[in-house]
Amino acid sequence: MKHRFIAKRYWKDQATAMGQSDVLAKCFDDVINLSLGDPDIVTPQIIIDKSYEDARSGHTKYTDFRGDPELRKEICNYYKEEFEMDVADEEVFVTASASLGMYLALEAVLDDGDEVILQSPHFTPYPQQVELARGIPIELDTFENEDFQINLARLRACITERTKAIVINSPNNPTGSCLTRETMAQIAAIAEEYDLVVISDEIYTAYSYQHPFVPFASLPGMAERTITLNSFSKDYVMTGWRVGNIIAAPHIIKVIQQINENVVFTAPSISQRAAIHALRCRKEIQPQLVATFRERMCYAAERINRVPGMHVIQPPKGSFYLFINIRDTRMTSEEAAERILQECHVLMLPGNAFGSCGEGYLRIACTVEIPVLKEAFDRIEKSECFSNSEIERRNNE
Repeated sequence: MKHRFIAKRYWKDQATAMGQSDVLAKCFDDVINLSLGDPDIVTPQIIIDKSYEDARSGHTKYTDFRGDPELRKEICNYYKEEFEMDVADEEVFVTASASLGMYLALEAVLDDGDEVILQSPHFTPYPQQVELARGIPIELDTFENEDFQINLARLRACITERTKAIVINSPNNPTGSCLTRETMAQIAAIAEEYDLVVISDEIYTAYSYQHPFVPFASLPGMAERTITLNSFSKDYVMTGWRVGNIIAAPHIIKVIQQINENVVFTAPSISQRAAIHALRCRKEIQPQLVATFRERMCYAAERINRVPGMHVIQPPKGSFYLFINIRDTRMTSEEAAERILQECHVLMLPGNAFGSCGEGYLRIACTVEIPVLKEAFDRIEKSECFSNSEIERRNNE
């Protein structure tokens, strides 16, 4: 919005499809909202109860600037127990969400004009987060016919003398893909060759369906150059608690702490207590969550592949998102999303919201129960926009 009281860098409209989804969801009384990754499942009761007890006991004040010491200890224990990784206390910083964590990481490592390579399709905010830290985002396209793996030749082609970091995200939002260990090892070799920082967004750790999750920092030689972003939002359905953490070398953590003191001071104490109990109770909590989202993903993928003009990779590999290929319809992502909303009252996000190589796709979040997913795809199958006759007409235009 252009106004003399607004900084000129924000005069250009930077609204995103994700940011507008709340308004679109209110267009009709019966909208089925598959747009945002905010699960319908309430935070497990054991987390709520135990954090409530902690609040009653006085955990309502600022915590240590790097986070509640008990939480930092549990994070270190988690990495040791799950991945045989030795993470030191001074390598841990607790944040008020992984989104804030990404900004803090970028702000800590970027000089003005540094370039950051983004695995694309990417989480919608990444480019603007890079720009907020005065960096330059560079999209590294990945493609369905390559299983959305990072192509090493294209990665090398993106690197310039100004490249400072590469952002990877696995399991991935929006594609649901997971980087193979082989791909990660090749990325690690390139990062070492060009002396790059790797910012690894690992907030869907629990939802790696086909292979055990491997933290990027666990690869040989990568701990010193990797900044790992974690969140409790997805793995423990705690989206509203706004708590996450960063794992990085102590000198990076020290700078992140200094920046954060001028932004939010500390993450919410009650949310940090909830995170402690989430980690301690994960063996009880996560198996059912993972099974639920895997079932939803498999159901939705099967339904998608029955709709003319739609297809998606099966079986789902990770996260709780599906990236639906709609190129056979000859509609743009925005046209398809708009028609589905208007004709079917189902809200999806256009794929180009996640980078230019997302054009021709739609993203759905399987964050509703299977009966709701069934109703959504029943409506789509009955609609004109994805009928064989309509697709044939478009192809003949």
